[in-house]
Amino acid sequence: MTDENDKRHSSSDEPVTTRRGIRSFVLRQGRMTEGQKKAYERSWSRFGLTREQGMIDPRQVFGRQAVLNLEIGFGMGQSLATMAEAAPEQDFIGVEVHTAGVGALLKEIEERNLENVRIYNIDANDVIDFCLPDASLDRVMLFFPDPWHKKRHHKRRLVQPEFVQRIRHKLRVGGIFHLATDWENYSEHMMEVMSESEGFANTMPEAGFSPRPKDRPLTKFEQRGLKRGHGVWDLLFRRTN
Repeated sequence: MTDENDKRHSSSDEPVTTRRGIRSFVLRQGRMTEGQKKAYERSWSRFGLTREQGMIDPRQVFGRQAVLNLEIGFGMGQSLATMAEAAPEQDFIGVEVHTAGVGALLKEIEERNLENVRIYNIDANDVIDFCLPDASLDRVMLFFPDPWHKKRHHKRRLVQPEFVQRIRHKLRVGGIFHLATDWENYSEHMMEVMSESEGFANTMPEAGFSPRPKDRPLTKFEQRGLKRGHGVWDLLFRRTN
């Protein structure tokens, strides 16, 4: 199942390595459309953030104190733009390594006249380690990451205990880590990792999966899958300490 909202890539490709070892994504720079390219040229200087800027002060970046959300791997950006448009009182930072997706989101920002979105076009690990202050985020969102479905590739999955603890430090106490996947095996892996992670508690009373929150947009990709009987699993965990 693929469409413009699908951010995943074939696990037959070998990802390049970074200082943390093997990346959880394949870096393939798709060609931007003319519209995306023009949006990038017009708007990156205004909405783009870089590693070279170092640790940001969100209040200075957005010019206000507001609820701050981070989406890791926003794909083509439609869901992030929809969430930002629906909650103008909140601020959103999106991270995506693929420039076509960055161009697409900038185009959405222009068309919807959004002021509450900023973008990193680098590895999320660098954003977490070098760009965001501790306890600065109210919510972190990781929707439909590459499942690396072959068993020998499971080590490449982004959701690992060490990664979760780094996310924890960036969330304020009480903040939410929201994950979603349409691969049942990965959902089980996510649940196991999150349930065993120090400083997190499942928001569901029975410690199970969550119904899709209304503020997570239902993508065309997801709608098609649901019509075909494919499951989607949401996990919402709260930072407790």
